[in-house]
Amino acid sequence: MSATMDVIVSLCKRRGFIFQSSEIYGGTGSCWDYGPLGVELRNNIKRVWWRDFVHQRDDMVGLDASILMHPMVWKASGHLDHFTDPMVDCRECKRRFRADQIDEIDWTHYCPATKGNKFTIKAGEPCKHCGVRRTLCPECGKGELTAPRQFNLMFKTFMGPVEEDASVTYLRPETAQGIFVNFDNVLQSTRRKLPFGIAQIGKAFRNEITPGNFIFRSREFEQMEMQYFTRPSDAPRFYDEWKETRLAWHVEQGIPREKMRFRDHADDERAHYAAAATDIQFAFPFGWNEFEGIHYRTDYDLRRHSEFSGKNLEYFDDVETSVGADRAMYAILCAAYDEEPDKEGTRVVLRLRPHLAPYKVAVLPLSKNERLVPLAREVWSKIRPAFMSTYDETQAIGRRYRRQDEIGTPLCVTVDFVSLDDQQVTIRERDSMSQIRVAIADLVPALREKLGA
Repeated sequence: MSATMDVIVSLCKRRGFIFQSSEIYGGTGSCWDYGPLGVELRNNIKRVWWRDFVHQRDDMVGLDASILMHPMVWKASGHLDHFTDPMVDCRECKRRFRADQIDEIDWTHYCPATKGNKFTIKAGEPCKHCGVRRTLCPECGKGELTAPRQFNLMFKTFMGPVEEDASVTYLRPETAQGIFVNFDNVLQSTRRKLPFGIAQIGKAFRNEITPGNFIFRSREFEQMEMQYFTRPSDAPRFYDEWKETRLAWHVEQGIPREKMRFRDHADDERAHYAAAATDIQFAFPFGWNEFEGIHYRTDYDLRRHSEFSGKNLEYFDDVETSVGADRAMYAILCAAYDEEPDKEGTRVVLRLRPHLAPYKVAVLPLSKNERLVPLAREVWSKIRPAFMSTYDETQAIGRRYRRQDEIGTPLCVTVDFVSLDDQQVTIRERDSMSQIRVAIADLVPALREKLGA
């Protein structure tokens, strides 16, 4: 089933996936903390991405560049001049909006045809009572909006003890530039030949005017990015190949193909460096939207850095794939969420692929009995070196099964009173709820087989 955003947000907080940053102080807008389960899930996503595109390929190497870079990097890359969004302000409530997205926001209207009654009207629609369309602030419904002006999205900071123009630097708005400025270093140290790629996972920061939709658009996020360098004549072919490769990878992570689509960028919306660009969109609870971008960047970045730095960087064309770890996690959570009827009402199941699940196995004594607990903990000690696992002895066994189903644990191992005599335990599968009996001595191999590990 498709989950609403409220359902996903509630699940994430209740089960320890994602919390509002600085919540005890009222929260920090569009900044998020990843809890005990969230950090495991996101790390698993990053780990399998790195395994598949760095470790298992002979044409890709890794990099981890600094977040703080020389300010000339951003001049050469065009970010100081082009990395902007049009912004408008409400003269009444002072709220700020992206001018190009304001008609996509539900708007507040005080309708004169109903003696000034307040209504919230769907984005882009007129008032059904008076027929008026939005012209004022969509938030307060009263203030006029300023003329649009360009707003640079980079976070500015200062390097060193004195805050002056000479010490200005920026938190990187993308990880790609760390790859480009290290292109020659990587080329010389690894002696790579074309075509080859450089991959990086790291934090990026954007001072978004209107962030929102949970972790979809935040001011601090993590990118999993590759730049693939090739001869210009080969670039169009690799661009098409990477589109299909990346789409297939998402399917392998459990996102149904029918919930994804490509959306090619029109000529007037492509980034300044791109000769071609497409988004992989996912059917999020709030509608279709991008969670990975694939760009044919040409030789723009290497050429610009060569011009500004004076270093001889060979001009090769570049194909980029960039997926947000946060957006990928959001899409995977949405795709995995399911509800089904059972004898207690509704069973919530997070059908995560086993390699992504925060816990692979949960060990559960049938009850918190002084005879069962020592054996259950002994069983857990055998499992822990082999799998990320958890132990739970609180509440009735049925509720504990449901709790593990809800956080996506593929397998539960139950220790019961018969186990004390026959030294066997029960393996319960999350999706089918089927159960088999296995000897404790054979438990780890049996779990490996079921998990495909």
